Formats: sequence, structure tokens, C-alpha cells
Amino acid sequence: MSRIQLPASIDAAPAAAQPLLERVSKSLGSVPNLFRLAANSPAALEGYLGLSNALAKGSLAPQTRERIALAVAQINGCDYCLSAHAYLAANVAKLDAAEIAANRAGGSSDPKADAAVKFAAALVRARGQVSEAELSAVRMAGHSDAEMVEIVAHVALNTLTNYLNVAFDTPIDFPVVTASAA
Repeated sequence: MSRIQLPASIDAAPAAAQPLLERVSKSLGSVPNLFRLAANSPAALEGYLGLSNALAKGSLAPQTRERIALAVAQINGCDYCLSAHAYLAANVAKLDAAEIAANRAGGSSDPKADAAVKFAAALVRARGQVSEAELSAVRMAGHSDAEMVEIVAHVALNTLTNYLNVAFDTPIDFPVVTASAA
């Protein structure tokens, strides 16, 4: 049970959040609990959606974005995001179970993606204080400066949702995956 209110419907959300939730519903076919929770602050919901939509147009492949989300959620112990991104990784990004497990462990079987996921994990663990060697490794794997900036932005975006879900105990509305089961 959530520690703060989850609007029961789009109509029950604050008026400024309702058009945002309508767009989520049209895009996803439903309104997952994360969005309902964030709707308590229309500004926070708009900020999350804005950054998420902007990054979807970036240089990183959708599969790499899911890999990063899985690694960040695992490190931050966010079962909601692990559940959501395990589902998306398998069903949308078409990653297999072994790859999802590798991502949760902070790596990948794909060398270029491995560098991105390791860099993302290092960012989370070191709170951004990455070493020259870590920067060099992601660069040597073929990531551009734009992609490295996007990796940092994806870590920030996923950390936001991880913290929202952990702080407020968002009910999981995806097949449940737990950080402790890694």
C-alpha cells in the first residue's frame, strides 16, 4: 500500500496532471502506478515525462536504455522499477533472461552495452564521482560524448523514479521482480 495517495482514476488526479495522464494512457494503454503517484505533483510528472520523452529521441538504443534502468534499479533496491523494466526489457526491448540478469548485475553480454551499463552502475555507486579510467572505458567502447551525457541523464531519470517508488512504496502493477532475488 502506497505511503501517499494514488489517484484512483485520471479524473481523481489534480486537474493539471489529468492531460498528462491521458497522454500516458494513450501511449501505454493504461496508467501505471508510478505515473499515478507522480501525478500528486503535476510539475514533477511533467518534468519526468519531459525528460523521458527527450531522452527517447537520443543516441542510445532502446535496449541500452532498458539495460541501464535495470542496473540502476537493482543498485537502488527499487522493486517497482525492476519489475517494470524487466517486463519492458523482455517484452519490448526483446532482451533474454540471461541478458536481463547480466544487466541487473551491472553488465551486458554486448561489449558496447556492457561499457554503458558499467558506467551507469559506477555513476550510481560513486554518486557521479567516476574515475578517468571509467570514462576512458566507456569512450573506448565506442560511446560518443553525447551518449555519455545521455547515460548520466538516464541514471538521473531512473534514480528519480527509484526514489519515488522506494520512498512512497508504490504498489507494483507489473509481474513482480525483487532486488533481493538477484
